[in-house]
Amino acid sequence: MAGSKLVLEGTVSLKSFILGLSVVIIPLVRSCFGHLDWVFDYLTETPGKIAICLHIAVINGLLLLICRGPLYKVAVRACFLGVIFGCGLIISCTETTWTHFGWYMCSLAFFHYSEYLVTAIINPHSLSLDSFLLNHSVEYTLAAVSSWVEFTVEKLTFPELKQLRWLSFMGLLMVLCGEALRKAAMLTAGSNFNHIVQNEKAYSHVLVTSGVYAFFRHPSYVGWFYWSIGTQVVLCNPVCTLGYTIASWRFFRERIEEEEISLINFFAEEYVEYKRRVPTGLPFISGIRIN
Repeated sequence: MAGSKLVLEGTVSLKSFILGLSVVIIPLVRSCFGHLDWVFDYLTETPGKIAICLHIAVINGLLLLICRGPLYKVAVRACFLGVIFGCGLIISCTETTWTHFGWYMCSLAFFHYSEYLVTAIINPHSLSLDSFLLNHSVEYTLAAVSSWVEFTVEKLTFPELKQLRWLSFMGLLMVLCGEALRKAAMLTAGSNFNHIVQNEKAYSHVLVTSGVYAFFRHPSYVGWFYWSIGTQVVLCNPVCTLGYTIASWRFFRERIEEEEISLINFFAEEYVEYKRRVPTGLPFISGIRIN
């Protein structure tokens, strides 16, 4: 019964994300009466803002009628991420100096929504609102806000810095590759994957060493590491690129050591042998030391 409920939550989230994504209809309709290159100007002016707000209000009202209780909480988060992704697409497809920020918005929204959706597919019993990772930590939130502040300040003071298209494209490649690696790791691990480090071994828990795990011991962390840095390269944020690199490296070093203590307790010599053969995948991080 619980499993059915969690699968339902995944279905509701997908429909809500698509519903939020429907915000792209606004510029498509508008472009029928003009040229796409001035649609962005329209959306940043009062009429466009009103149109988007009304669109979101109608969708939210629809979700309130259709969903109840916990399902509404899932739906509104997925819809919000869909709106962000849609707005990112709008900005990305118009010729403005904010194009790279549109790429960033799409990357951020897709990452958080796909974390929830993939968890619903591979391990519905661990699915919760936390699976969106929107409330990952205070530090994570501060890091995101810092990147927005840096981008805005530097765009106003050093606008030419934000127009290094080749650099933003390199960042986008990092984001795409990192995202693909993380989701491949989640899908390969299946029900063995969990956003929370497990201290007790479940009956069905097995050591996964195939697929991307044959190349990296912690492919999901490798993907997340390069995805996070890539988002700042996309924005051409020099300060946050350095800050994200240091902060992410320290976070994953501690996380890997904590996780490997549990894995050694779970699988003993089997994991020790795997650890000898396969690297973590992250620079200068070897994991827990074994005497």
